[in-house]
Amino acid sequence: MADPTTQSNYLQVTSEHVSFKWTLDFSNKTISGSATHTLRIKENGVMEVIFDTSDLHIESTVVADLPTPYEIKEKHKVMGSALHIPLPANLKAGDVVVVKVTYGTTPDSTALQWLEKEQTQGKKHPFLFSQCQPIYARALAPLQDSSSVKITYSGQVTSTLPALLSAIRKFPPPDGPIHDGKVVGKDLVTYTYEQPVPIPSYIIAIAAGDLVYKPFPRLEGKEWTSSVWSEPELIDRAYWEFSEDTARFLAAEEKLITPYQFGVYDVLVLPPSFPFGGMENSCLSFVTPTLLTGDRTLVDVIVHELTHSWFGNGVTYVAHACHFWLNEGWTTYLERVLQGYLHSPAHRGFSYLIGSKALKDSLKLYIEKPKYQRLIIELDKGEDPDDSYSSIPYEKGANFLLYLERSLGGLDVFLPYVREYVKSFMGKSITSDQWKAQLYDYFGKNGGPDKVRVLDSVDWDAWFYGEGLNLPVDMDYDMTLAEEAYDLARRWDASRTIGDVSKLDFKPSDLEKFDSNQITVFIERLQSLPTLPSSHLQHLTSIYNLSSTGNAEIRARLYGLLLADPTVPIAKESASEAVKWVVGDDGTGIVKGRMKFCRPVFRAVDKVDHDLATSFFNKARTSFHPIARKMIEKVKSCNITRFS
Repeated sequence: MADPTTQSNYLQVTSEHVSFKWTLDFSNKTISGSATHTLRIKENGVMEVIFDTSDLHIESTVVADLPTPYEIKEKHKVMGSALHIPLPANLKAGDVVVVKVTYGTTPDSTALQWLEKEQTQGKKHPFLFSQCQPIYARALAPLQDSSSVKITYSGQVTSTLPALLSAIRKFPPPDGPIHDGKVVGKDLVTYTYEQPVPIPSYIIAIAAGDLVYKPFPRLEGKEWTSSVWSEPELIDRAYWEFSEDTARFLAAEEKLITPYQFGVYDVLVLPPSFPFGGMENSCLSFVTPTLLTGDRTLVDVIVHELTHSWFGNGVTYVAHACHFWLNEGWTTYLERVLQGYLHSPAHRGFSYLIGSKALKDSLKLYIEKPKYQRLIIELDKGEDPDDSYSSIPYEKGANFLLYLERSLGGLDVFLPYVREYVKSFMGKSITSDQWKAQLYDYFGKNGGPDKVRVLDSVDWDAWFYGEGLNLPVDMDYDMTLAEEAYDLARRWDASRTIGDVSKLDFKPSDLEKFDSNQITVFIERLQSLPTLPSSHLQHLTSIYNLSSTGNAEIRARLYGLLLADPTVPIAKESASEAVKWVVGDDGTGIVKGRMKFCRPVFRAVDKVDHDLATSFFNKARTSFHPIARKMIEKVKSCNITRFS
């Protein structure tokens, strides 16, 4: 199946390696330089190569050392502008051609966010970071921007501020000073990187700013290294948050699956406008600073990002959104398997329970666009894959794999298959049908007719293409960690008949034995019940001190509860507080740019007070990452009506 989100002719000629040479201009918010492609001809007689671009300024193209004319087609609103470059005549399948494109980005690049120094922690230097998933790498460089294409790459980045790429640093030496003794923010330094493992374009990444790093303790017998990066003001907090677990997580994953192949696993804590919880860029996971809670309660996000080293960065889906679940469903499933080993089986089940709320919310969100409720989403040519982005590929995919695991005999039976799956497809891009065929082949050889009959009993169409608000089968999870949270929610629900809240038998110690996930489930459970009276919700918020918690996961759920019914008085009262929290107008100055938080809050506030939501969004619009900005603008009425 051809990727419906690319205009490139990757099926005829494929990029195998790209050499980037970039200079960063923080004043003009641009990257200038070149991308030199080593192309492999796939079909005899190919006449041109077509690259994806978006808002790039093309200066020149050179083919086989000869200056060559080029043509840029009219811009498509989603796919960008196709760059057509003629190739030499009489090329045959297997031939290699080198094409160099000299170009520059523009300030409109969707892949890049340039932050003023006032938007950083240190407020001394500007900051740059990229976000190329799903199809924004074309706004960073002319590429065959498809998950179906995997490339190795090298990079030379000249910058007055330390620069990182999703690759292995060669100069300055990995164990040396990042800015080579020069004055940060003034002197130019050229950083060189190599990525020897073929990766999809969406995990090409760059970040630059006042960055420092602190290496984690190296585990005995491990060839790979691991460090944390951040602005100097956060490095001690970030190191404390992640140093105890990151290398341990990675070693445990290797034991479960196969050896880690990328050589380096670093974590970069970005400014708050980063639109995701984490991004699995090869060698360098980007993470949100909302993970820095000071109690390591959200560090399991790192498990998810490093698991992508096998599922996504290693085995990659073909054609975005169509088979995206092969990345996120597999990663979520293995993340939870690992949690079962690192913590307990109860923690594994608890993660599924928490995820079930996000799944239900996403399925409801797309009730008027049911094709987005499917596990395999067949996009039309040029359809925006961001419109289908939700928890569905994560949660429905993970539940599908859990269902298969249970049906086939449990983890002891399923994990050997997982290892074989990774070994079979590592370094390749595949479809769901290829995965299914390999699943049948493995269990046919390692389980015989009985296991094949189990697979034959699976309603594949219901899992792949089913729509609606329910999974194809009812899933049960370990409820051990949920019962206390559910019991407290039941008590609050039963209290609604007591008009005088001073007579309610609740106290701050109710939550003392809860971890953050249990508090999350408690709030989500309440949200699933009829809305409590405003007086009760106000009392709950006050005695548990939830409105001032530094844990963004809990705070976001609290606003979901308080804003659930736009008709109750507390919704009006809470709307302003919620939107101020998102845009950083609550005294912190920190924008909650993570879409997991900002999109639901804006959606909820919009239902309570459209003018309030619009006013605050317009005021803070440029503080959000371009991707988050675009998605918030589509919030109202399930991505149909834009904010005015």
